[in-house]
Amino acid sequence: MRLSILDQAPISSNQSPHNALIQSMKLAQAGEKLGYSRYWIAEHHDLPGLACSVPEVMLSFIGANTKRIRIGSGAILLPYYRPYKIAEIFNMLATLFPDRIDIGIGRAPGGSAEATNALSDQFLKEVWNMPNAVEELLQFFNLDFPKGHPFASLKASPRPETPPVPWLLGTSKKSALLAAEKGMLYAFGHFMSDQNSAQIIQQYRDSFQPRIDGMKPETILTVSVICAETREKAEEIALSSIVWSLQRAKGLGNEGVPSIEEAIAYKMDEKEKEAAENMKKKMVIGSPKEVKEMLLEMQLNTTSDELMIVTITYSPEDRLRSYELIAKEMKM
Repeated sequence: MRLSILDQAPISSNQSPHNALIQSMKLAQAGEKLGYSRYWIAEHHDLPGLACSVPEVMLSFIGANTKRIRIGSGAILLPYYRPYKIAEIFNMLATLFPDRIDIGIGRAPGGSAEATNALSDQFLKEVWNMPNAVEELLQFFNLDFPKGHPFASLKASPRPETPPVPWLLGTSKKSALLAAEKGMLYAFGHFMSDQNSAQIIQQYRDSFQPRIDGMKPETILTVSVICAETREKAEEIALSSIVWSLQRAKGLGNEGVPSIEEAIAYKMDEKEKEAAENMKKKMVIGSPKEVKEMLLEMQLNTTSDELMIVTITYSPEDRLRSYELIAKEMKM
């Protein structure tokens, strides 16, 4: 089973944004050594506690400090940008780091309403235009604009020997069907969706229309995972992430992921206790053996080709240790 890393560049309450981004680089380096297939970093705007607003800048840093692991965006939020500029950026990355670049594309706002308005005064219009924007981006990568198209002679320079590999990211049937229609690879965000992962992935496979002869559907399932030497320790570590989510839902948590001690001391009301239990049900939390069993079951149930793990902890050491334990148990 292929395993990969999704990094949201979390900032803990005792960290600076600089330190959080350095830890992201160290995570990519560790992932490469441990045998993870790829490292993707997310795009967020004006969300306290998350450090990466510009994945393409971070990918340049990550690429320069790694050698083999595939690197990419999880995701570039396409409604904010013109496809031509995104094609230029990722062709540049693919030229600098040959045969290593993925471009994950999403349509979510990735931040507050104020951030959305500051980035674009046409965001909702561009969300509706997403299928056309995706098509245009693919045409820039593949140089397959129809004859007579205004951009038929336009190239997104520099042209790499191996183009970036496009993935569509989503959490719903709508994104799955768009990926299938455009003949794209598809990553489903199980960790942030309440919908049936297996059903949506099957709909993608059933509807897939290859863009290139011989191309087959391919899927990634993205899962929130906390692994430690024991289940008890994993649950204790996971509490920081859970409490932080509860705090953000109340407009708090601006100082970042709380420590384990702060999370334990946090007093939940009944509604929050219920929300915390629902969060835990969506997460994979446990010892290496337990995590392996749950991940294998998820892959089997969803027929995913690859699992991508997102792990948020207070301590960078706990986060690295989680990925190490999983890699060792999976014999990667």
